[in-house]
Amino acid sequence: MTTTRPPSIGEFGRDGLTLDPRYGELRRAGGPVVRVRLPDGGEGWLVTGWEEARRVLSDPAFSRALAVGRNAGARRRETFITDMDAPEHTRVRRHAVRAFTHRRVQRLRPRVEEVVADLLDAMLAEGPPADLVERLALPLPITVIGELLGVPPGDRDRFQGWSDAFLSTSAYSPDAIREAHARLDAYLVELIDRRRAEPSGDLLSALVHARDEEGGLDEDELVNLGVGLLIAGYETTAGQIANLAYTLLSRPERWARLAADPDLLPTAVEELLRFVPLGSDTGMPRVAARDVELGGVRIAAGDVVHVARAAANRDESVYTDPETLVLDRADNPHLAFGHGIHHCLGAHLARLELTAALGGLLRRVPALRLAVREDELRWKEGLAVRGLRELPVTWTGAVS
Repeated sequence: MTTTRPPSIGEFGRDGLTLDPRYGELRRAGGPVVRVRLPDGGEGWLVTGWEEARRVLSDPAFSRALAVGRNAGARRRETFITDMDAPEHTRVRRHAVRAFTHRRVQRLRPRVEEVVADLLDAMLAEGPPADLVERLALPLPITVIGELLGVPPGDRDRFQGWSDAFLSTSAYSPDAIREAHARLDAYLVELIDRRRAEPSGDLLSALVHARDEEGGLDEDELVNLGVGLLIAGYETTAGQIANLAYTLLSRPERWARLAADPDLLPTAVEELLRFVPLGSDTGMPRVAARDVELGGVRIAAGDVVHVARAAANRDESVYTDPETLVLDRADNPHLAFGHGIHHCLGAHLARLELTAALGGLLRRVPALRLAVREDELRWKEGLAVRGLRELPVTWTGAVS
């Protein structure tokens, strides 16, 4: 009798923004939850079904805290908010969540649109060609999150190298990753000390106040929350601004449709978030805290479970024609920002920045197009997030 070895998710590849078709093939052939081999050589479970993914992301039976240190996909410190389970996660998150409510984020809209306008003014004044990563995708989110957290403008350029190493899966050596962690920690300690001595109206000052006067956050939690907010607020949004712009520009008919119908943009952004993968294809691992039934299989306590959110966003049982970018898709319960207690804290802010950036480009440079062939584009490799190193664009005709 022969036993078929489970597929290895460590062999699944990346090609730009293309999702490896084997995720969908596994779901269709084996169901929404399948046994797989993990990159560290062990075995675990891969979830590619939308309903099952939501269950894992929200059910306390699947623990992030238990996954810390279990394999290469796990973070290394229990004081990261992404590695906490309730009630610790709830206690830490509540100190920051008030700054990211929909109402508060909407108050930032005029400032975000002002930053976009200033960046596009400078880009258009210089003329084509331009690198959209350098001119818009990077400076917009680092300016916004920097102002929100109270990071001085002169310090913001220091974060790009640190954040790349922080999010490395194989692009940086273990020593370089440790150094990036240490530098980020040291900088946040320094900035916290400044805000403790000279508080202002920024979020970090409010968090320091919560630490010192209200209680509930210890110093490590405060530092790691600041690091997490800074990296997530910068790197992921910067990557998706470029990724979404590229996705539209590589489909000129989609770009033209949005330029002609700007009211469609909010719906289109949701579809782009569903369609375009960003983070690690298999997500942060979780560990089953008890025996549990999921998707027709039994997962034993202690088993490692990975959720492929990008694959779940293309589940045929939820989406009609899921492999097609449908800009006016009306019913779109995507999982791009996660689900449950670890739903992205900055989702409202990310939506605002993405919509403002794309809206500014569509309005002011409707004739924008790629300046190089698609096969000449360079993609970041060995990082937990997908993204372009540069996005060369050009345009002709009048701009506003």
